[in-house]
Amino acid sequence: MTASYVVTGGGRGVGRAIVERLAGADDVVAIVERDPGALSWIDDHPAAGRLLPVIGDASDEAVAARAAGEAAAVAPLRGWVNNAAIFRDAWLHEAPAREVLGLVGLNLDPVVVGCAAAIKHFLGVGERGPTDDGGAIVNVSSHQAQRAVRGAFAYATAKAAIEGVTRALAVDYGPFRVRVNAVALGSIATERSDAYVAALGGEERERFDREIRLLQPLGRMGMPGEVADVVAFLLSEQAAFVNGATIPVDGGRSAVGRDPEEA
Repeated sequence: MTASYVVTGGGRGVGRAIVERLAGADDVVAIVERDPGALSWIDDHPAAGRLLPVIGDASDEAVAARAAGEAAAVAPLRGWVNNAAIFRDAWLHEAPAREVLGLVGLNLDPVVVGCAAAIKHFLGVGERGPTDDGGAIVNVSSHQAQRAVRGAFAYATAKAAIEGVTRALAVDYGPFRVRVNAVALGSIATERSDAYVAALGGEERERFDREIRLLQPLGRMGMPGEVADVVAFLLSEQAAFVNGATIPVDGGRSAVGRDPEEA
C-alpha cells in the first residue's frame, strides 16, 4: 500500500466513482459518509480491505480528524477530496436570511472542515511538525459557481465560495507543498439523476435530452468515472505544478453561449 486518501460523500454517485478510482490496485481510501446504508457495497468490493468507512458528518471536525488518522495509520495520507454535498435550497424572499445562510453552510462547511483536517495532517500540526511531503486537495464545485441556475441561490453561493476557498488555500499553503484545486461539474449521470429522468414522461424526457444537448456541447451528460479520472489526475504527481485551479468537467457547458436566434 503506497498511499491513502480521504473522500467525503464517497458512498454514491460521483463520490463512489472517485473512491474506486483512487483505490486502484494498492491504495487506501477512507470514506466519510453520514448514511451507513450508502456504504453497503463495500463488503463485496474487490478493494474491500482497503476501503475504510468513517460514519459521520463531514462538517464535524472530529469526524474529519478521525478519517485522516485512520487513513494515515495504514499508508501515508497523500490526498483529500471534498465531495460531500446536500441539494437543499430556498428563495431569499421567502425564507429568513439566517436560514438561507445555514443552507449555504451545508455545502461550504464540510469543505472548510475537510481542508483544515487535510492541511493540518500534511503540515504535521500537533504530530511531528512541518514536513516536505506536502499533499493535495480537490474540492468538488459546480458550473453553478459561475453561472447560477434560478432557484438555487444557496447552492450556487456555496459553490462560488468553495472556488474562492480553493484559490486562497492554494496561495496560503503552496509554500508547504500543499496543492489545492477544484473541479466544476456540469450535469453528471448519477443514481439521483437517473431516477429523475426515469420519472419523466415521453415528451418531458425529449425536452430534457434536448436541453442537455444545448447546454453541454458534447451532447450528453457526463459519467462519474470521467470526473474521477480528472480528480485522480489533480491528486497525482502528473499535476505537480497545478495549484489554485478550477477545472471544468462539464462537456463544454462553461464555454457555450446560447444563441437567442437559434430557436
